[in-house]
Amino acid sequence: MSSTASIKHRPAYAPPPTKFVTAVGAIIAVWCGGFAAISIWFEATDYFGAGEYAESASAFSVVNWVVTAIKAVGLVVALLAVDRRPRLLAPRAVGTLLWAAFATTGIYVVGSVSQAALMLTGLAGDADKIDLASVSYLLLFILAAAGFGILAVSYARRAGLGKREMLLGAVGAPVVLGGVLVVLPAILTATGLLSPL
Repeated sequence: MSSTASIKHRPAYAPPPTKFVTAVGAIIAVWCGGFAAISIWFEATDYFGAGEYAESASAFSVVNWVVTAIKAVGLVVALLAVDRRPRLLAPRAVGTLLWAAFATTGIYVVGSVSQAALMLTGLAGDADKIDLASVSYLLLFILAAAGFGILAVSYARRAGLGKREMLLGAVGAPVVLGGVLVVLPAILTATGLLSPL
C-alpha cells in the first residue's frame, strides 16, 4: 500500500488583502503617481533647460524619463499588490517586484539619512543645505519605504511566497540604484550629454 505525500501548492494569485493593506496600496500608488507627475511636469516646463542645469539639460531629461518609468512601475506594482483578481503577472513576479521596491526605497532612505547625519555632524557637506523641503522629501521616501514594506510582507504571506522572492527583490535594489546613480550618468558622460564633475 502506497501513501501519497501532500504537496503544498502556491495559489495562482494572492487572496484579497485587508482594508488596511488595500489603503496602503492606494496611498503608495498615489505616491508613485504624484512623483511621476512631477517628473512629467519637469519635462513639460523645460525645468532643466534654464539655470544651473542648462548645460546638461539633455542628460537630466534622459535620467528624468528613466526615473519616471521606474515610478510608473512602482504604481502598477502597488496596485497589483492589492488587486482582488488574478492578472497577467504570477504571484512570484509581483512578490519579487514588491521586495525590490521596498529594498530600493529602503536603501535610498538609509543613504539619505546617513548623508544628513554626516552633514549635521560637520563630517561632510553643508548642514545649512538641510531645509524644510529636503526633510519633507526624505519623510515622503520613508513613507514609501514603509508602505512598500507593508505591501511586500502582506503579499508574501497571502501568496505563500518564500525567501527566494525576497532575496531576488533585495538584489534588484542595488541594480536599480546603481543603474540610475552610477551606470546611467557614466553612459551620459561618455556620450557627451553630461558634463564631467
